[in-house]
Amino acid sequence: MNDSKSRRVRDNRTGPGTLISEGCKFEGTLTGHGNFMIGGEVVGDCDVSGSVTLARGGRWRGTIKADTVIVAGTVEGEIHASGKVEVGDTAKISGTISSDAIAVAEGAVVDGVMQTNSRGGPTTFVEKRGELGGKPATAEAEEAVLEAEVE
Repeated sequence: MNDSKSRRVRDNRTGPGTLISEGCKFEGTLTGHGNFMIGGEVVGDCDVSGSVTLARGGRWRGTIKADTVIVAGTVEGEIHASGKVEVGDTAKISGTISSDAIAVAEGAVVDGVMQTNSRGGPTTFVEKRGELGGKPATAEAEEAVLEAEVE
């Protein structure tokens, strides 16, 4: 896949990921390389070389530091990304977001500061992948949560 601005972070990821599924709780510091999908609860901080996706229904209390971050769940803490942050329409964030690029869907709740480290400001987008085939998206369909319209 190309790395054009019209491509979403989720569409550009490759390789298998690490999963903390719904009903699981992790406490401590999460470090590593690759893609991390969080459907359960994390209490602590992370410093990841790769992407962190907080799925719908997922909860994070602490600091998320990664290359890219996708949020469809709830975050109480800070998000720092060296690349992009995508905030979906089901996201609830209480804390600071800092990144080179931030996209926020209509309906997302952000109680805090959004700081971009590059020239552009936050980008808004309309959620288009919330339903598949006329049925509500499931945890398995969480890979298709966000659709960014970056210009």
